[in-house]
Amino acid sequence: MKKFLTVALAIAVISAFAVTPVLATTGSLNVGLTYGTYTGLGTQDLRAGIMNIINVLLGFLGIIAIVIVLYGGFVWLTSAGNEEKVGQAKKIISAGIVGLVIIFISYAIVTFVIESLITATGATT
Repeated sequence: MKKFLTVALAIAVISAFAVTPVLATTGSLNVGLTYGTYTGLGTQDLRAGIMNIINVLLGFLGIIAIVIVLYGGFVWLTSAGNEEKVGQAKKIISAGIVGLVIIFISYAIVTFVIESLITATGATT
């Protein structure tokens, strides 16, 4: 019985692999190729879509870095002259500024690389 089930499963898998390309070319099988158009990313070049995603992620990271700098300023304002808290606030603010610099540099690098790929391959955005 176990051998029969193994043979039946093998035949089913092989026939599925044999029939799927035929169904995909006739259009009677929905393989999900049009799902990208529902998100708004399907009508443009893949590199441009990746650049849009990277822009959103770097924007989110920029917001987090600004919040860190604001938190450092809040700690400084509420330190009431305590040198320990002022030092901690300076460290927080400098960490936020370093984070912003890293985000700006990474944005410049990613923009340069993606646009170089687009112009080198002759793609249009």
